[in-house]
Amino acid sequence: MEIKTDGSTGCKPTAEAPSPGAAPTDRYFEDYVAGEVLEFGCVTLDEADMIAFARRFDPQPFHTDPAAAKKSVYGGLIASGWYTASQAMRLLVDHFVSREASLGSPGVDELRWLKPVRPGDTLSLRVTVLDAQRSQSKPDQGSIRVFAEARNQHGEVVMTMKSVGFIRCREQLGPSKE
Repeated sequence: MEIKTDGSTGCKPTAEAPSPGAAPTDRYFEDYVAGEVLEFGCVTLDEADMIAFARRFDPQPFHTDPAAAKKSVYGGLIASGWYTASQAMRLLVDHFVSREASLGSPGVDELRWLKPVRPGDTLSLRVTVLDAQRSQSKPDQGSIRVFAEARNQHGEVVMTMKSVGFIRCREQLGPSKE
């Protein structure tokens, strides 16, 4: 199994978004191959951003209050799992999902938070294409199933996700419409 990276081994972790042109623009269904593994991106998590997100969407004390979090079973502030998932989604969109060919997703099949994520952690993503099936009823598209692993700066897997995406095909099968 070949692992492809985006060359970000010297990545400067940042909470800033990459340039809009960072995502693949010419990748179509035919380019997503079952068994392909890609590693890319990095984002360093900011404490204030984590707390602001949690206050709005997941206001539990170990996500919003550093003093209370120290007294919790986590021994300190941790990111909401939903914040971690949103950061992973941003990395997927910036580095994996084609801006030209993505047709959205019917959803996530499985989402697991395996280890606490803390302020200052740097996350990257490893994505494995599990399956790629061309649609029988819509010959201009296919679906891909992927397994994504968010890893921290120590290489520990902190979150996993299995999901499906619909992708436009470069070439349409079937009779010519000339």
